Amino acid sequence: MAERRVAVTGAGVVSPIGATLEDFHRALCESRCGVRRLPDAATQGSGVQVAGIVDWNPAPFFKEAEAANLDRSTQFALAAASQAIGAASLDTRAAPDRIGVYWGTGLGGSNTLEGAYKSVYGAKEWRLRPLTVVMAMNNAAGSNVAVRHGLRGKFANFATACSSSAMALGEAMLAIQAGRADAMIAGGSEALLTPGTLAAWQALRTLAPADAANPAASCKPFDKRRGGLVLGEGTAAFVLEEESRARARGAPILALLTGYGNSCDAVHMSRPDREGQVRAMREALAHTGLETNDIGYINAHGTATAVGDVVESEAINAVFGEAAMRVPVSSTKSLHGHLLGAAGALEFAAALLPCRPPSPTL
Repeated sequence: MAERRVAVTGAGVVSPIGATLEDFHRALCESRCGVRRLPDAATQGSGVQVAGIVDWNPAPFFKEAEAANLDRSTQFALAAASQAIGAASLDTRAAPDRIGVYWGTGLGGSNTLEGAYKSVYGAKEWRLRPLTVVMAMNNAAGSNVAVRHGLRGKFANFATACSSSAMALGEAMLAIQAGRADAMIAGGSEALLTPGTLAAWQALRTLAPADAANPAASCKPFDKRRGGLVLGEGTAAFVLEEESRARARGAPILALLTGYGNSCDAVHMSRPDREGQVRAMREALAHTGLETNDIGYINAHGTATAVGDVVESEAINAVFGEAAMRVPVSSTKSLHGHLLGAAGALEFAAALLPCRPPSPTL
């Protein structure tokens, strides 16, 4: 059987620097930052001062009663997935058994869950909303995408911390290459800027303090002044499609997704390991058949932590050798923050944008 290549035919974004792919692209090109001071209602006693915040209005996407039964992270996911499907001109009613959803998230419906705890332990109100479990469960976002578009193909929800949505994309690509699906909606979403979650992250001592002179500059990846990561929220979704099928129906081809690497550090729950990153990058290169000299850009994880950036730099140098000196490397987290489970998807969008055919609107 001929190799089944995988094309990206649609993309959608809801982020701290833009609620569409085009807005996101413009913000990146203009270095516009979505990191800002958190409102008092979010910080409370957590001590966290800044985050990448989405200016979100669900009204254009959902009726009021519908939005009330969807966690913020699920609302993000549905908006981005609809953008991606529309951009790909994908008819989800045609062979829905061959179109699936692979989604990634770290905490799922954390706003719903924290709201329930506040009701029980704060207000002593034990009668919670009937759909609390359905809204809070980790697979809610991906499941709602499948329901909204009638997708009956393969489904999986990935919760592997910061790699969740990157893994969703890679595994979706493998499913198409293996002939288990013709198209997949893949991506990730996260909305966790709640007082309880912020307090938990603050306790981990990995968050950056607000930059006194400019709060928007609080996240400083690969900078000697870096002081830690800045949390963010948002989503990105993509339509991945078997290439010949996409071309036959005249779909736009934004890029080809050709390689994926996955490894487990098996060293520590929070401290990054150079060799684990090396294994993943080498596997991705081997899968795609490219050499290090073929690579034109690396979108790094670049969380701006003291240890993480050093380990990632060492891993890139170990894999790329002399080529590491010429390959541009950047982390866009300085502009939108760390989206945790949605980080891989949003940063895939950032890496994808330069690959697209020129657009007259940009």
